[in-house]
Amino acid sequence: MTQQSTLILVGAGPGDPDLITVKGIKALKEADIVLYDALIDPELLYYCKKACIKQYVGKRAGQHSLTQKEICNLIIKLSNKYKIIVRLKGGDSFVFGRATEEIEAARSVGMEVKVVQGISSALAVPASAFIPLTSRGISQSFWVATGTTKDGKLSKDIYLAAQSTATIVLLMAMNHLPEIMSVFLNYNRGNTPVAIIQEGCTGRQKMICADVNNICRLAEEHQMSNPSVVIIGDVVLSQQELSGIVSLKQAI
Repeated sequence: MTQQSTLILVGAGPGDPDLITVKGIKALKEADIVLYDALIDPELLYYCKKACIKQYVGKRAGQHSLTQKEICNLIIKLSNKYKIIVRLKGGDSFVFGRATEEIEAARSVGMEVKVVQGISSALAVPASAFIPLTSRGISQSFWVATGTTKDGKLSKDIYLAAQSTATIVLLMAMNHLPEIMSVFLNYNRGNTPVAIIQEGCTGRQKMICADVNNICRLAEEHQMSNPSVVIIGDVVLSQQELSGIVSLKQAI
């Protein structure tokens, strides 16, 4: 590097462009180049200065514009050309955001690394539908897990979570929804409430509610797909009362 470059990892939040932090906006205004993901609202790129380069590096539903290794190599390559590189990610960079690999790549060539935290969809999307993750007398804790590991198998944590009374929040789970629900059925959790919220915190948000026994059928009927957040637990029953919604597509 002819000059020390800085990589700034910015969490953009879960979908609504208004949910990015003030610090995140400041980073975008300073950026010489922004590498942005698939779930980023394009409106956020208007904060960048005119000379800023905006490069899409998104990965979605198995369709990658670049692999993670290629993104890391790109960061290293760009460090020789740009002073401030912003890596703009949906949600929070440290919640299933592959941030560790990009930090290691940047530091391997002497780059300074900064982090701007974002609001994770695991927290914001349930809240947008009036579903609390914890509630006195109902749930005292919650799990956040991925529905898909790098080898395509279910995380072992899902088997442990199914035995817990905690609220369970699953990200990237739709491709394995029947398999996941089978785990809960094996632990006699067929009557446990489930909500699926698709494209949460956007104008396209839609939600279905059912129980473990019926959620897969309802998800197919309503063509639910990624990006979605799956919430499992009795807190789902709070949704109607808290939101004031009288009619809700559900099968509980």
